Amino acid sequence: MLFKGKETEKRQATLGESLFSLGFLVLCLALGIIVFGADPHIPMFIGSFGCVLVAYRLGYRWGDIEGFMMKGIQKVIPSLIILIVIGILIGIWLDAGVVPTMIYYGLKVLKPSIFYVATVIICSITSVATGSSWGTVGTMGVALMGIALGLDMSLPITAGAIVSGAYFGDKMSPLSDTTNLAPAMAGCDVMTGIRFMILPTSISYAITLAIFFVLGLGNVKTGEDMSSVKAISDSLVANFNITPVHFLPVIIVLVAVALKVPAVPGITLGIISGAIIGIVTQKDCTFASLLSCGMNGYDCETGFETLDKLLTTGGLMNMMYSCSMAIIAMIFGGIMEETGQLQAVANFITRKIKKPAGLVTATMASSVVANVVMADQYISLIVPGRMYASKYKDMKVHPVCLANAIASSGAVTSVLVPWNTCGLYVSSILGIGVMKYLPYAFFNYLTPLVVLVLAYLKVTVTDEHGTRLCNIKNNDGDNNGSNDQSDRRVYV
Repeated sequence: MLFKGKETEKRQATLGESLFSLGFLVLCLALGIIVFGADPHIPMFIGSFGCVLVAYRLGYRWGDIEGFMMKGIQKVIPSLIILIVIGILIGIWLDAGVVPTMIYYGLKVLKPSIFYVATVIICSITSVATGSSWGTVGTMGVALMGIALGLDMSLPITAGAIVSGAYFGDKMSPLSDTTNLAPAMAGCDVMTGIRFMILPTSISYAITLAIFFVLGLGNVKTGEDMSSVKAISDSLVANFNITPVHFLPVIIVLVAVALKVPAVPGITLGIISGAIIGIVTQKDCTFASLLSCGMNGYDCETGFETLDKLLTTGGLMNMMYSCSMAIIAMIFGGIMEETGQLQAVANFITRKIKKPAGLVTATMASSVVANVVMADQYISLIVPGRMYASKYKDMKVHPVCLANAIASSGAVTSVLVPWNTCGLYVSSILGIGVMKYLPYAFFNYLTPLVVLVLAYLKVTVTDEHGTRLCNIKNNDGDNNGSNDQSDRRVYV
């Protein structure tokens, strides 16, 4: 029987058995997400039973399988703690006026002569401030689409600019769930992951801004109605005390990142400083309201629908969607990894790969394929992340390279797939089909291309015989890597 019975000899999984587990998961996700329009959590849970059956076939019993689940979940606990702290921070920063201040000054950038570039920048600022690409698209994105309509600007180009800015912020914000999830899957800490992604992301972002600047030349008129922007700005001023002082908590968090302060203490400093400034500067911000917003999020009631939708977010409880998804996914990932099923697939894919750049290519391709066939952004980070972790260790490549690879492919290309949860969300919110805005979502497909080019130039990967090497200490203990820190080397 599955739950009891005498021990049988355990064996390695075959490629066919491993593909059965993955295929069953894909089938469950496709039926749940695409056919029935469900969230990925329950289909992912049901899909996990495929690898449970294979594990039993390999000679494992329920006690072993349950242990594999727990071991998988343990790998994401540091990331879950960070997500919880981030949820608290967002709620408190909203109540304290920190996030409204960032949005207010971001709107000041918007001018008719540089509309597309300004759209990218505004969505970038909003997404960095909130850590949410979906929240940015559903709020600032909607407002900017309305402004584009009034200015007679191209709606597909505007949508591409919105998506580019939103996913830049989502990729680089320490408040983002995907930015925290990718390093957790790879086996490194989030701050190391962010620092490593700065170079390739900055290159693709700069190219994106240049393209949108060129697209905007000669296509805008002066003296257009900017009433939508003014309405948002006026409502922010009417409901919050907006001052440059409110940037102080943001600066504190950024300084903590620069000084390599661990994520939880660094974010906690931002929470404390934001709470103090909020109590001093905002008339409705009290200790009781901060506790409530930290738990359940900020409930914005200005009477201005767009602004209320933008600022009603944050809180510990609002992070439970991402946390529960990570836990369920790691039930599957833990079993697949510990029974050797992921290893069998990875061995087949990488059997002829000899160079770290080739490994990065295989990783990114797998993440993109996962977005297409599994139709969910989180899974495109989790499955390839666990599948290739041991391969990076075997080739003595620092796990931050794996984190960069999956974040620069799975996280940003999900919105380019029409049936992916991200593509479905953005197209429904902005009213523009994925295939219409896809050619203009420059950041989302430039980022993986830039990372690949830099990988083959040996800028974002390393091997034992590379040059310009430095040591990066991994802060997450085991993290599926060698305990010998001399193997943890990476190009900078």
